Amino acid sequence: MPIYGTRPEAIKMAPIVTALQRAENLQCVVTVTGQHREMLDQVNELFGIVPDHDLNIIQPRQTLNMVMAKTISGLDEVLVVEQPDAVVVQGDTSTSTAAAIAAFNRGIPVVHAEAGLRSFNINSPFPEEANRKITSQISALHLAPTSVSRDNLLRENTARGDIYITGNTVIDALLTVVDQRVAFSDPQLTRLADEVGDGRKLVLVTTHRRENQGEAMRGVGRALARLARDNPEVEFVLPAHKNPVVREAILPFLEGLGSITVTEPLPYGEFTHLLSLSTVVLTDSGGVQEEAPGLGKPVLVMRENTERPEAVTAGTVRLIGTDEERVVDEVSSLLHDPAAYEAMANAVNPYGDGQAAERSVSAIAELLGVGSRMPEFQDGLSG
Repeated sequence: MPIYGTRPEAIKMAPIVTALQRAENLQCVVTVTGQHREMLDQVNELFGIVPDHDLNIIQPRQTLNMVMAKTISGLDEVLVVEQPDAVVVQGDTSTSTAAAIAAFNRGIPVVHAEAGLRSFNINSPFPEEANRKITSQISALHLAPTSVSRDNLLRENTARGDIYITGNTVIDALLTVVDQRVAFSDPQLTRLADEVGDGRKLVLVTTHRRENQGEAMRGVGRALARLARDNPEVEFVLPAHKNPVVREAILPFLEGLGSITVTEPLPYGEFTHLLSLSTVVLTDSGGVQEEAPGLGKPVLVMRENTERPEAVTAGTVRLIGTDEERVVDEVSSLLHDPAAYEAMANAVNPYGDGQAAERSVSAIAELLGVGSRMPEFQDGLSG
């Protein structure tokens, strides 16, 4: 039983779900919580996934405790009815940790996809760092995306035999969708796509992290406004997160700036198309740190730390924090210094080869005694 509830989970779980559905030795029962609603449904539709169970827990401005409580309560009934042999959760959301706890309390083995990520700061990202550590403590099988993640788990005394390096399924999803060049529903983006095709540069911006909300995010807004005024030949696109706290912090600074296009959150297919058109990516997202390097896009991460250090080591991702001056300087450098740009754009992506889902399913089959593992993903990051 794969269980997920947010757009990032859906993107990374979709390849696993489709691989499970193809498997002859396994039956797949898909359960979603609806922690994100529209964005979750868009991803499922794109990949042709129809959930068997939908808890639909979403409420306006709900707290983390509300999400956890409603997820555990709702899932308990589903677990009793379905009696799954294993539950698969992904990453570090409130849905994934609540689902793991609900399964563990019912004596059902937990499979943790994208296991072993660590920032080593319990408050950053919040609550993700705590969520992923809690889930690790109660998982029977840890699907680590890289050898760095494996080593993190080993340092926490996780048995080596319970860890399996798969690569990251976000690369599977990206490679499946990006070649489709999904048409933009927003005519502004259709126009921008034509202009980028004629050589205009585009900076893609995403921001939503809880620890960045407030003054840090207002600083990002000020930095974007300065960059737009100083670089009128560059287009900036911000798909604005639905969270009103995010919008209230950043959007007032962008009003009246013609080179900044603010859109609603984009369906995954449209987002990958926009990502492929971008010159530079400015983000505080976790998944985008993995996706953009797969397309040769330099990524500037507005955080002080990351649980995804592999691409920082490889050189395609740089941590810059949220200081207004630093954001302006770093983006300007990539826009105007060809050597700095090429150094990041040509770095190697260590996150996967498009076969992570098949590896994951082979490990699940072995856990349940109906198959054997494929060889592990070799990322070249350690011995």
